[in-house]
Amino acid sequence: MGKIKTHKASAKRFSVTAGGKVKMNHSQHRHNLGLKTAKRKRNLRKSAILSPSMSATVRTMIQK
Repeated sequence: MGKIKTHKASAKRFSVTAGGKVKMNHSQHRHNLGLKTAKRKRNLRKSAILSPSMSATVRTMIQK
């Protein structure tokens, strides 16, 4: 049976924690930062856990 290749773009953006959750970084933190509040920019800096419904799809793409 054939093997599934790793989706490299997803592998760079997502990682799997030891507990099996999928970790991601927030978007919207590259430009137009003068329009955003300090609180919003501070929260965008932190990583987040992907929702369980999407994590199954991402886990198959990055194969971890």
